[in-house]
Amino acid sequence: MQDTKYLEIIKAPVITEKSQIAKEAGQYTFKVDPRANKTEIKAAIEKIFDVKVTSIKTINEKPKKRRVGRYTGMTNRSKKAIVTLKEGQTIDLG
Repeated sequence: MQDTKYLEIIKAPVITEKSQIAKEAGQYTFKVDPRANKTEIKAAIEKIFDVKVTSIKTINEKPKKRRVGRYTGMTNRSKKAIVTLKEGQTIDLG
């Protein structure tokens, strides 16, 4: 039951050119629940991937204006977490 809680915190990995370059330095980027704090994110990453996390940086992404036809609205707000792992540990996202 605890594992489902952790899976709700970590939404998906972010796969971009910048995140792939950072992966070589031991940093991984994930989309996370906007309500999650750093300690919850750390516990979820360590439990799901069985690794040791040394630091976490979080980024709140603001919603952007989008338009579909004559209707305007905003995208959902989201949060990213850049996770640095202990030396020599990796996460297989492929």
